[in-house]
Amino acid sequence: MAVSRLPAFFALRALEAAARHRSYSRAAEELAVTHGAISQQIGKLEAELGARLFRRQGNSMIPTPAAERLAREVCAAQDILQAAVAVFTESADCDPLVVSIDPQFGARWLPARLPRLLADPAGANLDFRVEARTADFVTDGVDMGVRYGRGGDQGVEKAFLFRESLFPICSPALAAELAISTPQDLLRAPLLRHSHRPWRLWFSGFGLEEPVLSGPEFDDSLMIQEAAALGMGVALGRSSLAEQDLASGRLVRLLPEAVENDFAFYLAWRADSPKLRRIHALRDWLLAEVAADPGGSAAQIC
Repeated sequence: MAVSRLPAFFALRALEAAARHRSYSRAAEELAVTHGAISQQIGKLEAELGARLFRRQGNSMIPTPAAERLAREVCAAQDILQAAVAVFTESADCDPLVVSIDPQFGARWLPARLPRLLADPAGANLDFRVEARTADFVTDGVDMGVRYGRGGDQGVEKAFLFRESLFPICSPALAAELAISTPQDLLRAPLLRHSHRPWRLWFSGFGLEEPVLSGPEFDDSLMIQEAAALGMGVALGRSSLAEQDLASGRLVRLLPEAVENDFAFYLAWRADSPKLRRIHALRDWLLAEVAADPGGSAAQIC
């Protein structure tokens, strides 16, 4: 009888295991299914092939000579498949892990931590691509992304890193001149405008109306932070970006109060990526680094 298509692979695995063990029960244990499932698969295979495959002899199930031959071929085929998967896995391990990184994360948060990452197995053979756009995991050759936003991506796995806090920052000289002591005092300060991060986020947190602002408007957080360091006015600082300049004294924080940013840094990747083992290793390293961070960002984990 000619077979127009291959039988189901699981049915062939059931045949091979039952023939090797001479037992449906032991085959079921190996394949983590029930005795009935093995019996059902063998029955379907016999119906499809048009031939009896086993006969009972005491407590054993003895394969027919034809079934014995088929079981050996299935075993050989499994060995070929396992070897192919091993080669594929080795290739995935040897290829660079391409990570698309938000520019501001790459400019401020990551550099100080790079030596620790590169000394860890999770940091082996990484290819960082710093880009403002949201890379496509299918068409752009990217395996993992460090993104900044509300995490609304569809069809990907995600892990949140941290949510920033926002607070007013400026140069030490301007801070001394302004003598700010309350959130309301900021209403008389020269405030620098950010197109995507309005001062409304700050003032509404303290029940205050955002003042009408004039002057230049910035659409880049690092540029507006640099303007603040040069004494041009007060910026609404982001905790993860300002920590280095605050530590060096280029910037000062005007008030201890802070509000939570509505955006967060998070990781994204495809659930079916062939590099999942390495993606998970890098994910776990980054999450551990955030958890151990003594700075303000670690306290803001989502």
